[in-house]
Amino acid sequence: MALKPTIYKLNLDLADSDRHHYQNYQLTLAQHPSETAERMVVRILAFALNASEALTFTKGISTSDEPDIWAKEDNGTIALWVEVGQPKPDRIRKAVNQAAQVRLYAFSKTADTWWNIEGKDMPTSNKLQVARFQWQNVADLAQDLDRTIRWSISIAGGEMYVDTGSGVEHVVLGGF
Repeated sequence: MALKPTIYKLNLDLADSDRHHYQNYQLTLAQHPSETAERMVVRILAFALNASEALTFTKGISTSDEPDIWAKEDNGTIALWVEVGQPKPDRIRKAVNQAAQVRLYAFSKTADTWWNIEGKDMPTSNKLQVARFQWQNVADLAQDLDRTIRWSISIAGGEMYVDTGSGVEHVVLGGF
């Protein structure tokens, strides 16, 4: 019997003064049985950084044809493809060919090693932005996950602060 995903309810209060986007989101996330809590945290953070009315979580890790998060235009074209993790360059090349904008958010203790191996083969395109979350930030946020998540995220001056109700984490997003 196949394992079923774990369902999480997310109440996200977002105040992004960099983009002048202030919104409350009531979201449902499915954590695939093979997905770590840290990866799910990065999906939430990536959603917050790119939040819009059109942005949605996809089937993600359970399908190779979709990113983790995307925004589609009314005509079905992909406006934004958001990938998290350490994908192969071919997957990012496919994304660049299909979407108007592509954002890749890497994370993990091995992110630097992955980038040193795969980074040279990533497509060079003005459509692609690559960033990385500091592992300790992600690990700290993953420790306190409940099936009902209520986070307030503030973004200002390129800085991100996540209030989990039990503390505030200053999340660092950097490059390679």
